[in-house]
Amino acid sequence: MAGPLAMVVGVGLLVLASRAGSAAFRRAGLPRVVGEIVGGLLLGPTVLGVAWPEAHRWLFHGPSAGVLSALSWLGLVLLMFVSGFEIRGEFSREDHRIAGILLLGATTVPFLAGVVAPLAFNFSGYLGPHGNRVSMMIVVGIAVAVTSIPVISKIFLDLGIIDTRFARLVLAVAAVEDICLWVALAVAVGLASAAPPSAAEMVTTPAITVAFSLLALVGLPRVLQALFASPAGSALRRAALPFSLALALVAGGIAQALGINVVFGAFLAGAALGALPGEDLEPAKARIRSAGLGLFAPLYFAIVGLKLDLVHRFDPAFFIGFLLFCTAIKTGATLVAGRVAVRDWRSTFNLAAALNARGGPGIVLATVAFDRGIIDERFFVTLVLIAIVTSLMAGYWFRAVLSRGWELLRVGERPQGRDRAARRLGVTATAADPAA
Repeated sequence: MAGPLAMVVGVGLLVLASRAGSAAFRRAGLPRVVGEIVGGLLLGPTVLGVAWPEAHRWLFHGPSAGVLSALSWLGLVLLMFVSGFEIRGEFSREDHRIAGILLLGATTVPFLAGVVAPLAFNFSGYLGPHGNRVSMMIVVGIAVAVTSIPVISKIFLDLGIIDTRFARLVLAVAAVEDICLWVALAVAVGLASAAPPSAAEMVTTPAITVAFSLLALVGLPRVLQALFASPAGSALRRAALPFSLALALVAGGIAQALGINVVFGAFLAGAALGALPGEDLEPAKARIRSAGLGLFAPLYFAIVGLKLDLVHRFDPAFFIGFLLFCTAIKTGATLVAGRVAVRDWRSTFNLAAALNARGGPGIVLATVAFDRGIIDERFFVTLVLIAIVTSLMAGYWFRAVLSRGWELLRVGERPQGRDRAARRLGVTATAADPAA
């Protein structure tokens, strides 16, 4: 009876800790995801494992470990599924030029800088049991370039600037960035093995990943639209919730069978679902969003905190060095691209702060890379802490910007006002903005 009892008590404590941490950080005006991780951290080897090691082993080892792993993966799949269908509608036609320049500068350049970093610095000591030089290079590139849609969206929502042109630009760039970087992560996972990838694998793995991505993003929405327009469409609409969940799991299973990754399949399924016209699936998506983001995703982040061992697996020098490298490269590349795109230095600093927030995707990267054996536990801890620190930095920056009445975005040489709310928030629009 000790096994089932420990499992139930352990999961219950994690749920309570994640909710308490989320509430405490929300009241402090900080990202809730950080509070959820801190809740798990308190129950992990960093705190409870030191203060009461017997209780920690009883609660979270043995039979509980398998259950926690399953719950963690379920939370991750639902988080990625929801993230997929939330990226729809974030793009603004009139801002394609600016978004394109930002993608080239703030995503491509940092990714390439991260990819070549292991050639200058020896990361071999941080490889996991199935990692190799190529998979490590890709993971480092993603770690430098990634931006968090959930965290930066929450910051914008809390500050009341989610409907501004600045927020639309940031979320548009982050959405495209997410798709490209998850493709790269899928390639890294496919190449991860005990031996270096062969020349054939270097060709076939990216080709399979790109083909699967295109099929899911282009072909799957058309198949789904045809299904809902068929005579069986009414039955599918009545069963929209189980159908949507089944779609996420099937897509994840196919991705796993192809040697990609289950969470990447779920993300693409969500993106395909979000591309469907109409509001027929909105109630089902709202229920998935509620369950996924309200229970399973916080539990996943708490389990991430539970895995953090800051006593035995924290490398301070590596953490500080990698944090400075990631932040400097991402900031510098965004400043150059932002200066070209919007021709205003203060706006480019705002863009750099927003695109530096790594949040949930940074933690997902750490989880997938660690669980698939690409990186070791010290690198895992570093990536999670960098995601936390950069998210907090973004939150503090934008609160300071708005408290001082500074403009969020000024495009061109002659800024024009949008409306009273925009002027209050310090947002400047141009005639290219239809809301101007």
